[in-house]
Amino acid sequence: MWPMTATRTALVVAGLAMAFIIYISNVLVQMPINDWLTYGTFTFPLAFLVTDLTNRLYGSRNAYLVVFVGFIVGGILSILAGDVRIGLASVSAFLIGQVLDVTIFNKMRSLAWWKAPLVSSFIASAVDTAIFYTLAFSGQDWPWQQVALGDFGVKVAMALLLLVPFKLLIAWWAGNRAAA
Repeated sequence: MWPMTATRTALVVAGLAMAFIIYISNVLVQMPINDWLTYGTFTFPLAFLVTDLTNRLYGSRNAYLVVFVGFIVGGILSILAGDVRIGLASVSAFLIGQVLDVTIFNKMRSLAWWKAPLVSSFIASAVDTAIFYTLAFSGQDWPWQQVALGDFGVKVAMALLLLVPFKLLIAWWAGNRAAA
């Protein structure tokens, strides 16, 4: 059995957080706030924060691992506990979007601290939103295109806002490593 190191513990926590974010977002996307937004709009961008933190702190290989764990566990929970179409659309969009996020982030890793998480989240959010809403809601009688635009707008705003906790958590991690 592998000993639980601090890195393994952090990766397990990140994987479980990712699974929870996927599941809760898939439940909340079915609860509209208005004609432009659902409650899931505000939870899903946290997936990009988890991915980007993992990528920065533990490398792209471990970030892909966290994405895979989130994909499997969150996807299964979403499909079993909710709407199958939404669950399948979610895992499809999630996997493509998150792999794209990790790949772009990793290519930009040496640039200014804020560029990799912002650009990778922006591009991956656009792809994720397009895939998810098209697969989950096309052909349904509600303004899903409008909700998709609102969702993407919030994802962009959240990508900007989440730069603050990203920077603070990176600094905290670096300080704890230096103290150890």
